[in-house]
Amino acid sequence: MTLLDNLKKFWKFLQEDSWQSWIVSILLLVVVIKYVFFPFLSLATGSSLPLVVVESCSMYHETNFDGWWEKNSLWYESNNIGKESFMSFPLKNGFIKGDIIFVWGHSDYEKGDIIIFEPNEESIARHPIIHRVVSENPIATRGDHNNLQLRLDNNAKRIDETNIPEEKIIGKAVFKIPFLGWIKLVFFEPLRPTEERGFCN
Repeated sequence: MTLLDNLKKFWKFLQEDSWQSWIVSILLLVVVIKYVFFPFLSLATGSSLPLVVVESCSMYHETNFDGWWEKNSLWYESNNIGKESFMSFPLKNGFIKGDIIFVWGHSDYEKGDIIIFEPNEESIARHPIIHRVVSENPIATRGDHNNLQLRLDNNAKRIDETNIPEEKIIGKAVFKIPFLGWIKLVFFEPLRPTEERGFCN
């Protein structure tokens, strides 16, 4: 039996309506996504994390833009970011837990961009952080939904986002796919601390 015959036989097996063919199809899909699709996407985007599932509510806007701005304007205006400037920023309405973010690594980073970066060495955070740039020199960020800019001494995970070295930056957010990330998150929610579970509100 030739290789072509074996491939035809395998293809016919995948088309069967049996639990065995479903399991093999799912495993094959996982292998293709992990070892073909993601490496290609990483190469094309220049980012080690070309797709990111949002796991927290730190960029959530609980109201429309005007309502959100009224609540948060004091901090931004005191840091030289006015309403008109913010309205021109990418993803000005933030995003929500469960969104998937497409990340571009071939970038310069400007005030208003949303970047994905590795936590500082002192931090116990296990995952990259995705926040908005509020200063370019040094590069510093803030979560749109956070009351404070994270510093070593004001959060339990000892995250410092006030001076982010460029080598820690994975890329910047280009666009979002709403809610699709819950397909992954739903499996990990029971393992998260109680206060971090569920939808943003």
